[in-house]
Amino acid sequence: MNDNISAFNSIEYDNKIKQTLPYYDDFYKQIIELVKIFNNSAVRWLDVGCGTGKMGSIAFGNIALEKFVFCDSSDEMIKIVKERFNFQNAEFSVCDAQELAYTNEFDVITAIQVNHYLNKSSRKIALTKYYSALKNNGLFVSFENFAPFTDLGKSIYLEKWKRYQMEQGKSLEESNKHIERYGKEYFPISLSENMELMKNCGFKIVEILWLSNMQVGLWGIK
Repeated sequence: MNDNISAFNSIEYDNKIKQTLPYYDDFYKQIIELVKIFNNSAVRWLDVGCGTGKMGSIAFGNIALEKFVFCDSSDEMIKIVKERFNFQNAEFSVCDAQELAYTNEFDVITAIQVNHYLNKSSRKIALTKYYSALKNNGLFVSFENFAPFTDLGKSIYLEKWKRYQMEQGKSLEESNKHIERYGKEYFPISLSENMELMKNCGFKIVEILWLSNMQVGLWGIK
């Protein structure tokens, strides 16, 4: 049984996620580039679903940070990041995305591989919480799995995804098990649904940052 909502236990997460998601490291490069464009001074940053702290590690190495808050629903993930980031400007929170209680506090909020674990009503609550937690003109960035528009598209992309995982060293059984999580353990919605939902939650600007196979990076401005 996992100690968090993802497919992998916290102790194996970093290795397994790279075997699973194509271009995983590119997610973070794209976010850093975008944050640098929007911010010229030290930022207050909330990373929701922080996992073992990869976003924090890259942010601390590339961005001037007034404060960086690591937030995850898993106690085990937060234990890991507390050991890794013993910095005065690092804070830690065990909290679900739908339970965030911040208001007008952050310049940047990131949610990487988080929102697709939520059903539509819970996702709307989480997006509303992100919006509330941002300062005016604050930047929200999410990366997540999305749903293709057609059944054929879904079958093609899932097959591509399975083959990628096997090429990275996973067995056929492991790869099939991960693919079968679609619609059962995580709940993707289409690109248009993603963007419309963000607009309905108040974001005045919504754009696509990055797109490949069944993963998308989206950003919005409060």
